Amino acid sequence: MLYKKDPKLLKQLQYCEDTGIPLAAIVGEQELTDGVVKLRDVATRVEGTRDYSPKQMAIRERVFNAIISCFKRHGAEVIDTPVFELKETLTGKYGEDSKLIYDLKDQGGELLSLRYDLTVPFARYLAMNKITNIKRYHIAKVYRRDNPAMTRGRYREFYQCTSAALGWVFQCHFTCVTYTGSGTFLTEAALAQLPQDFDIAGQFDPMIPDAECLKIVHEILSDLQLGDFLIKVNDRRILDGMFAVCGVPDSKFRTICSSVDKLDKVPWEEVRGEMVGEKGLSPEAADHIGEYVQLHGGLELIERLLQDPKLSQNKLAKEGLGDMKLLFEYLTLFGITGKISFDLSLARGLDYYTGVIFEAVLLQQENEHVEEPVSVGSVAGGGRYDGLVGMFDPKGRKVPCVGVSIGIERIFSILEQRVEASEEKIRTTETQVLVASAQKKLLEERLKLIAELWDAGIKAEVLYKKNPKLLNQLQYCEDTGIPLVAIVGEQELKDGVVKLRVVATREEVNVRRESLVEEIRMRTSHP
Repeated sequence: MLYKKDPKLLKQLQYCEDTGIPLAAIVGEQELTDGVVKLRDVATRVEGTRDYSPKQMAIRERVFNAIISCFKRHGAEVIDTPVFELKETLTGKYGEDSKLIYDLKDQGGELLSLRYDLTVPFARYLAMNKITNIKRYHIAKVYRRDNPAMTRGRYREFYQCTSAALGWVFQCHFTCVTYTGSGTFLTEAALAQLPQDFDIAGQFDPMIPDAECLKIVHEILSDLQLGDFLIKVNDRRILDGMFAVCGVPDSKFRTICSSVDKLDKVPWEEVRGEMVGEKGLSPEAADHIGEYVQLHGGLELIERLLQDPKLSQNKLAKEGLGDMKLLFEYLTLFGITGKISFDLSLARGLDYYTGVIFEAVLLQQENEHVEEPVSVGSVAGGGRYDGLVGMFDPKGRKVPCVGVSIGIERIFSILEQRVEASEEKIRTTETQVLVASAQKKLLEERLKLIAELWDAGIKAEVLYKKNPKLLNQLQYCEDTGIPLVAIVGEQELKDGVVKLRVVATREEVNVRRESLVEEIRMRTSHP
């Protein structure tokens, strides 16, 4: 107990952390009324967040490297933005998801919020700096006040990876998001757990940057070998045109779009019930929508819809279908149409999308009797947002943008489970060689040799003991995956050589000291 009459709770909890006390028994007026004591585990983390062990970080690094390598292969530059923004910058951009934004306590007159994604801060960055052409990627944390589902890779705080382009912005974000418990499970929230963004911004010919975004998603998911996947594509103009011809009032477009966005999680009957019972749409309009949103296919479907007596008379739908046809022609040239599906149920709930939208899902064949594989979760998503930058420009100048966000957290959860199931041994360091000694009183020689290796850029370790047993040093290499051991002994010092041992085969060779660096590089280089 602290010897204070009215100690602050925060100071009492801090005392527990400082002294290692694992539990705090908290009494308050409500607890006294109820006859209970609130027991708090001091050592627990905030719900929806997690710590990462060296093994887990090694897996994450593999994923990050694969994604960043792809972004760079496509010529993207990297940027960064603050973790918090003015609240007015973020509000009004996410539709029904706006309630998931984390607000910060007002301490200096400014209303601030933690970033919800990387796309809106990117648009603000472009407008402030008057940038009209860029291809960029961004890897950072984002935060969302949602109910976490940590076993499915959904967190309150997570990395998002996005890429985008301007002029037709090609955006790629690596984002980290946070949830607080609203009870809502949204497709966009799941996708944000992807931590990497890639965007293209600028004025380019139609559908070329959009096709590259889809190619990037295809390359990343293929490289990571997550299993079978499908990239669904649609266009906001097609959706709006469809709503119009089905009799949806203009004022209900966005809220009905939000309902359609749930079709990947719940059956059409439930979505229809929400449209009619909760959002006041006529049953006839809902039935007309149902005729369209259950369609999916490729170029043949696009051609058929271009001849549809209703959609062909709607300007927005006709424009969207024309661009979708062009997009599929480019995707055919890229050789990836086998993994692409034009899906009229794809809506994506964010307000800032203006054209093509897409979402990548992993597929799972439940059994041999199932004709079509089922989706087991979104791992990437994005689309075109041509009007977002203009919201931040004093003159309202628009910069066309298209981007993709990779779901890092969900991908990481999948790979982590796979590693656990296979009992694969994961190296958590990149150490190339351990400097060891065969006899006692050779610490000075070990330190001299390891200094030479470090200065030459070799990744090396030494045990922090004066006289370690050789067997213990070799076992350390076995346990940590270090491939080589450089052994110094009295005879080696006399002969001017170092005994280099290959841990996996136990092969030993004497190497001249002046040739040791090159020998280590040669034996640890990867083709």
